[in-house]
Parts: sequence; C-alpha cells; structure tokens
Amino acid sequence: MSGRRWKGNGMTGTRRAVHAARAAVRLVATRRGDAAGRGCDRDDDRGDVPGWVLITLMTAGLVVVLWGLAETSLTSVFTDAMNRVQGR
Repeated sequence: MSGRRWKGNGMTGTRRAVHAARAAVRLVATRRGDAAGRGCDRDDDRGDVPGWVLITLMTAGLVVVLWGLAETSLTSVFTDAMNRVQGR
C-alpha cells in the first residue's frame, strides 16, 4: 500500500446510514412500481381510490351510529338554537 491509508468514500457513520436508507427506499419503490420508482410521468395515476372509499364509508358509518345514539339530544339542540336565532 506504499504508506497510503484507505479513507473510504469520506462519509461519516450517520451520512452512510442516511445514504443506505435512501437507497433502500428507492429500491423498494422501484420494485413496487410506485411513482417514486418510475418517475412522475405515469399515465395510469389514479390515486388511492380504495383508501378514499374506505374513509368515506367509515365516516358515513360513524354519522349513522352517532345519529342513532343521540338523535333526541341532537334534535333538541338544533331546535333550541333555531328558536334562539328566531327570538322565541
């Protein structure tokens, strides 16, 4: 080695870990076929439709359950508020 010390690529331990993590994310994204792996020019970009459908259905279910449990209370609160606005 004629007196030279090998210094590697000059990265510290933290920088090396961050670099490795980013490379792993790119690899996973490429294997899954995400937009991050393919680039942003995907023609079939539909978004996360099943996720939004699930959120909408869960929200509607919560409204139905809460309305069923507190219908009389909600109705009286609404009626009292309308009567106050109308001055009765």
